[in-house]
Amino acid sequence: MANQQANYGSSSRSGILFGLAAYGSWGLVPLYFNEMVYGVSPIEILAHRIIWSAVLLSLYLTLFRQWKVLGAVVRDRSKLIRLSCSAFLVAGNWYFYVFSATTGQISQASLGYFILPLVNALVGVTFFAEKLRWGQGLALAFAVLGVTVMTWQLGVLPWLALILAASFAAYGIVRKITPVDALIGLAVETMLLSPVALALLVYWQYTGELHFGKHGLAKDLSIVFSGVITTVPLVCFAAAMRRLPLVTIGFLQYLSPTLQFLLAVLVYREPFGLDRQISYTFIWLGVVIFAGDALMKGQQARALKAKSTRSKEIHSESPKPIGMSQSR
Repeated sequence: MANQQANYGSSSRSGILFGLAAYGSWGLVPLYFNEMVYGVSPIEILAHRIIWSAVLLSLYLTLFRQWKVLGAVVRDRSKLIRLSCSAFLVAGNWYFYVFSATTGQISQASLGYFILPLVNALVGVTFFAEKLRWGQGLALAFAVLGVTVMTWQLGVLPWLALILAASFAAYGIVRKITPVDALIGLAVETMLLSPVALALLVYWQYTGELHFGKHGLAKDLSIVFSGVITTVPLVCFAAAMRRLPLVTIGFLQYLSPTLQFLLAVLVYREPFGLDRQISYTFIWLGVVIFAGDALMKGQQARALKAKSTRSKEIHSESPKPIGMSQSR
């Protein structure tokens, strides 16, 4: 029992570190796109992210001898169709994320990932017949109110935030119904996207619009490194998912939009006047209610599990009736 607790504690600590690495990286990635690949168009950055991610994942598949596993997935028509859809969705999400980071709209990206858990809850109710708890319903109501206030004050929908949240939620739906390992699935997705990305890079090279190879070694290496910052956080995320309960993951995921928001306001001085403060207050209130509801639900589940375990232990350790033991 002591060894099991020690192993669990070690796994939990490493899971926290992996989670912090994943969500911390995603939170700081706008800084990389703004500083390291400044001047490169979002669509070219996307193409490079796909190509260099595919290269890195190919090395992973070779190192861990996973090509047969990938081949089995590709030969499965149903899985291949679903992963083709998820590839399109994740490419769209990556593009709009880079677009937000390179056009001074990091706060919208932050907003999109703040409301993502709420959108996921709505998706669960709509597509998977999950029951909406009162806390989740109240959180969604505040989020809708916040977006409505922002729309009314700005005169336009925060479309970038909504696209980021909706595209990743849709991506989650497809991956949820596709029984494939996270990294194998990502490898298939990037390899499906790679021919299009490569064709675009060749075309831009032909038309003289390609940035790669024309602005020095440092710029080229920073572009290549976009594949690393795409893949490594996903590896850390997968490792965290295997080691931590979903409630803990649910709290860690707010690190990413929080860091994005701080970058937007403190580093890049994006506007954050009273109008946005009011709308963000409603959204953050919804997030706090949602997180609190998830925490309470997790505590209740653990309490029930502990009670059930104690009940089984007491039942197994209880002495047998004397008469029964004598008859045997």
